[in-house]
Amino acid sequence: MTLSFKDVADIVKIIDSSSCDEVVLELEGAKLVVRRGGAAGAPSGAPAPTHAQAQAQSAPGGTSQAPAAAPAAPQQSNAPAARGAAEGEVTVCSPMVGTFYTRPSPDEEPFVTVGSRIAAGAPLCMVEVMKLFTTIEAASGGTVVAVLAEDGQLVEFDQPLFVIRTD
Repeated sequence: MTLSFKDVADIVKIIDSSSCDEVVLELEGAKLVVRRGGAAGAPSGAPAPTHAQAQAQSAPGGTSQAPAAAPAAPQQSNAPAARGAAEGEVTVCSPMVGTFYTRPSPDEEPFVTVGSRIAAGAPLCMVEVMKLFTTIEAASGGTVVAVLAEDGQLVEFDQPLFVIRTD
């Protein structure tokens, strides 16, 4: 049995709305591992993901490896890993490959602009992957000093999106 992207996305949606931190599902030659940030078993030395992630892997002799990203509910604090830029600044990076959107819909105002004051957990943008939208939230409060991607631009995993001067 193979898992389609829709199957994986449906599984991730169910898990994302639950309180579990980790689920492992093995089906005839396919293995699906879903971990929420800070869950046990995260590779040491690598930053722990702070949003739900799914990874489908095939068993030896199976098909290929297909990663999938989980949608984050806007009310949750699922902020991507943030790294220091300059003293007192953090860089918010994309947790996945997808299309970067600065606003919730084309006819609405952007979530943030340069100079916006934000609180921890405030929505910064959305990244869309195959019609699944993930809201990226601020890990800490402060002032947005740079927006490093353009609306509608394809962004890569771990690509810097924002620089925030912390309070």
